[in-house]
Amino acid sequence: MATVRTGKRLVLGVAAGGLTALLAACGSSDNGNGGGSTPPPPPPKSGTSATQVTAELSDFHIKLSTEKFTPGTYTFTAKNTGKHEHALEIEGSGGESDEHRSQNVSPGESTTLTVTLKSGTYEVYCPVDGHKDLGMKTDITVGGAPAPATNNPSSPSNNQSPGTGY
Repeated sequence: MATVRTGKRLVLGVAAGGLTALLAACGSSDNGNGGGSTPPPPPPKSGTSATQVTAELSDFHIKLSTEKFTPGTYTFTAKNTGKHEHALEIEGSGGESDEHRSQNVSPGESTTLTVTLKSGTYEVYCPVDGHKDLGMKTDITVGGAPAPATNNPSSPSNNQSPGTGY
């Protein structure tokens, strides 16, 4: 009788060990993280949630592709169409600092700057060698609600948006 119990324990032990080995092998080969049991975190989604804005930097003017801003993340593509080196800096509500400054770009080149804008007023300008004082600046106002559609004929005040700065 002792032999039967030992045999059953041996069979159960081998089965449990085999199942454990099988589960460990499946877990480590499918997740691609070198044999660990925790899968790696998904890669961050780059640029999928940021609103794209083009900032054309000429000598000595900044033209933005939009004038309507709501709170959120924006990726500004600064395109240097001038004959001098330029950059883009954004300061305003929320205490922005040098982290909201693009790299300098030579004529014909572009760079990007991603920022999260809160409700408030911001100054967008070129920080290179006094270009701001030569007129390379513009103000934007980030409102608390989405801008009304401009192609809606039933909206009575399409051209008026008090308090937006535009």
